[in-house]
Amino acid sequence: MRLTLHTDYALRVLLYLGLNQSRRVSIREIAERYGISENHLVKIVHRLGQGGFVTTMRGRGGGLVLARAPAEINIGDLVRFTEEDMALVACFQTGQSCVLTGVCRLQGVLGDALGAFMAVLDSRTLADLLTSPEREALTKRLNMSH
Repeated sequence: MRLTLHTDYALRVLLYLGLNQSRRVSIREIAERYGISENHLVKIVHRLGQGGFVTTMRGRGGGLVLARAPAEINIGDLVRFTEEDMALVACFQTGQSCVLTGVCRLQGVLGDALGAFMAVLDSRTLADLLTSPEREALTKRLNMSH
């Protein structure tokens, strides 16, 4: 399974906001820190707002903040929200048929693997990703280019 850049960048936005909870953060600031296109990040932040992960404020003094406490932001929920296609193989997709359906064990094995992958993500929150010493290392790394 490979997560899309959309999900990768969404996770980065949430991590950055989680490390900077005491203030509002601009999209430009996040884009510069991570070396990501600001235009691309605008779309991701908009989607995160639709999902209730971030709150955006326009105008002077505006910016982004987490919409919920980090402990209330489940990583599995975020991945499901940002990933358009969780089908590992074509036979997982709606409307796809395979001559092996009903006798192939691969679909069951891959379904179990995807379930295990998502179970790990479901057991973690943004707060888990922001705990020390990881938080200190991440903060140092992001502030090095500050």
